[in-house]
Amino acid sequence: MEETWFAGIDLGGTTIKLAFINMYGEIQHKWEVPTDKSGNTITVTIAKALDQKLEELNKPKRIVKWIGMGAPGPVEMATGMVYETTNLGWKNYPLKDHLEAETGIPAVIENDANIAALGEMWKGAGDGAKDVILVTLGTGVGGGIIVNGEIVHGKNGAGGEIGHICSIPEGGAPCNCGKSGCIETIASATGIVRIAKEKLAAVSDSSLLQVRDLTARDVFEAAKQQDKTALEVVDYVAKHLGLVLGNLASAMNPTKIVLGGGVSKAGEILRSKVEETFKITAFPRSAEAADISIAALGNDAGVIGGAWIAKNEWLKYQNC
Repeated sequence: MEETWFAGIDLGGTTIKLAFINMYGEIQHKWEVPTDKSGNTITVTIAKALDQKLEELNKPKRIVKWIGMGAPGPVEMATGMVYETTNLGWKNYPLKDHLEAETGIPAVIENDANIAALGEMWKGAGDGAKDVILVTLGTGVGGGIIVNGEIVHGKNGAGGEIGHICSIPEGGAPCNCGKSGCIETIASATGIVRIAKEKLAAVSDSSLLQVRDLTARDVFEAAKQQDKTALEVVDYVAKHLGLVLGNLASAMNPTKIVLGGGVSKAGEILRSKVEETFKITAFPRSAEAADISIAALGNDAGVIGGAWIAKNEWLKYQNC
């Protein structure tokens, strides 16, 4: 019997991650190609990359049934329109149409944080749960909210913008979204560094004062060594993140809350402190129901989530 594969694609600012994945969510092959930062040749690049890899593997194109792709920014899933992606210069860009024209394979497009959430739900820390919150802590803060196995999109594709939940109503740091006090200004890598530098300006006895180009990783490493200032920063960040997640959990009563992105590599020191505040702030029954864990799939979450939505679209088509 001929194999059935799906192409999972995760469009990042530096690289495009691609994978061929089977019906069971198992990666058969994965690789990366550079992202054209102008955005002009991305679909052509993807089409060539898929064709070249199939040729290299001596596999017929017909076994790739559907493409599932994640793109940054708000996406209208029905049409595959990317409303705006600042870094790539896209505005109301018909990504699905272009991708299908170049590859000759049906495609479905979703927001990149959402496909990462679906990937973790299917094969990662979500462990098959159908009510999941994924928060990605990187340069910014993103996320995906899954209710009963379905991503929350909202009216115009802006559902699940966890990073822009306000945590400091007055006097917070300005955010790239135009507001201030968003959790992104606190729990992102850039937010952590900003807070650390503010605290370091008032002390003289922290090991972090010796670090030249301070990073969030430096802060967590120092906290693990019981550096007082670093611990204060981690406590502050975790309290705000725990508050936001507690409020979200009170609203949706999830089974799993997954912390992903580069900052989540801090591991248990972050997870446990977030959990402390979460347990205090969430509605008690919601707090009891939710398990907080670190993402398991790393960079593979997006391509696996892409394959998940591709598989679902293909199955719908098969049942028509």
